[in-house]
Amino acid sequence: MTNAEGQPQAIPPVPPQGPIPASSARTPSAAPGASRSWLRRWRRITQPTPPDFPGAMGGEPEQRISLLNRNPIRLGFEVTIGVLAAIGVVNLVVGVHSVVILICLAFAIALGLNPMVSWLHNHGLRRGLAVLIVALVLLIILALAGWALFPLVSDQVSTLMTQAPSLLQNLRQNPQIAALDAQFGLISKAISFLTSGDLISGLFGGLVGAGQALANTVFSVTITVVLTLYFLTALPSIKDVIYQLAPASRRPRVRYLANEMFKRVGGYVSGLFTVVAIAMAVAFTFLNIIGLSQYALALAVVVGLFAFVPLVGPTISTVIISIVAFASNPTTGLITLIFFLCYQQFDAYFIQPRVFAKSVQIPGILVMLAAISGGLLLGIVGAILAVPTMAALLLLYREVLVPHLDRS
Repeated sequence: MTNAEGQPQAIPPVPPQGPIPASSARTPSAAPGASRSWLRRWRRITQPTPPDFPGAMGGEPEQRISLLNRNPIRLGFEVTIGVLAAIGVVNLVVGVHSVVILICLAFAIALGLNPMVSWLHNHGLRRGLAVLIVALVLLIILALAGWALFPLVSDQVSTLMTQAPSLLQNLRQNPQIAALDAQFGLISKAISFLTSGDLISGLFGGLVGAGQALANTVFSVTITVVLTLYFLTALPSIKDVIYQLAPASRRPRVRYLANEMFKRVGGYVSGLFTVVAIAMAVAFTFLNIIGLSQYALALAVVVGLFAFVPLVGPTISTVIISIVAFASNPTTGLITLIFFLCYQQFDAYFIQPRVFAKSVQIPGILVMLAAISGGLLLGIVGAILAVPTMAALLLLYREVLVPHLDRS
């Protein structure tokens, strides 16, 4: 056999037929030392992760420094700086607690108004314009209500304060009340307290204290309104910032829990205003029916103010209205007391469960504990914010803690 140039070409040997020996089946890469290379690589990549300290694998033991071996001067400075920093943080929080309360109240009100703003925004309006429309509508409603109600309320309050001594004197016509007054002198002390001018001094500390209280109230209302408008405008951005604080893998879960908490807080605030409006309307209608129309609007405002206080607020307003009704006529007073006691049960078991059915889902005992604790710590604002805060904590308990304990 020749190639293309005419020179002879060697013919390759023909491999023998039959089975090939195992020794001859090795490839050139399968050298004696390379046959176990895959085993070494497999062992190398499947070894467990070494511990953080070398002492566990028999290497160099971990070096720990005892407090006895540290420089006492340096240790004393470090401990002192830590204690002073902790004290400074606590004093800072205590000093600005009123501002923190206003911020929390404004954020809760913003969450309560957010459904109306979202509805307008979803129907084609920009969010800033939707916030402006909602704010203007609320301000117009409040201005009209104040312009219509303030003269009547002030006249009725002044009339009630003027006639309070005579109303208290009429209570002595009841034999049991007269006996208690003869023993303890309660009515005489109340009359002297009302007629001596000590009421303003006792409530506000004199005219200067009353002026300071009025200035603080105006300042708090202004700051709350401004913060509420800001939170309403920037609420989506604020939510995004809160969501970004969570790891990316858990961000959808955090988003769901945060939205649920915001929904419950906003639902409670908006529902609370609905409950208060119903209570004021019922009180105003009833007082006009029983013949106390000269005090109906003032006492309805009292009912509305105390309705913001959970649990104890309706009871206090019932006592005040019943005293005024008893002073007018014992029969009227008894009817008033029975009516408002029945309305409290109707409000607690019919109105509020339907208003708060989808927003706040917490047991009654937790509502009572939250309201009492918030009222003792932060006053009326604390009692208002305590219930939605308890609802948010209960949501975290049900959605985070209980599933974590079940997986353990």
